Amino acid sequence: MPRRLLLCLVVSILVIAVTAGAQPAAKTKGALITLEKGGEIAIEFFPADAPKTVENFVKLAGQGFYDGTTFHRVVPGFVAQGGDPLSKTLPAGDRRLGTGGPGYNVKAEFNKQKHDRGVVAMARSQDPDSAGSQFYITLAPAHQLDGSYTVFGRVTSGMNVVDGIRINDKIKSVKIVGQ
Repeated sequence: MPRRLLLCLVVSILVIAVTAGAQPAAKTKGALITLEKGGEIAIEFFPADAPKTVENFVKLAGQGFYDGTTFHRVVPGFVAQGGDPLSKTLPAGDRRLGTGGPGYNVKAEFNKQKHDRGVVAMARSQDPDSAGSQFYITLAPAHQLDGSYTVFGRVTSGMNVVDGIRINDKIKSVKIVGQ
């Protein structure tokens, strides 16, 4: 009988310890991009794969950096690219579009995430560590980009809105959602 009592006591302590340590699943942090012409795009971040990139995007969004920027580059069947602060003032088609940023670069965080349809990644120049604020959303699989660009999220809803993005469509706001 004492062995049975000891076993019950040990099991009870383990159950209490595990239950006390359990926490509700944290809601994944993401963003909600609202377009001026209407429509919303919900994005889920990949902080385990690109922590500094996610941190940078969250910081910029929190400062209102993306509000009023446009999607200055749209390649049908490939990507829609935005996040250039120069797009707030330069006209569509200006050759300087795509060259602006926040004034600093973020080191590349190449990872295992694939460039499937709806992936969100950082745009950059030839220098792998030149990303800053510009991002793109893939309109179709683009696996030729895998391992060469920092993927930091994916669209979870609003892909129909992404499909409707045209050059010079303005971002009304980018709000961070979740914890």
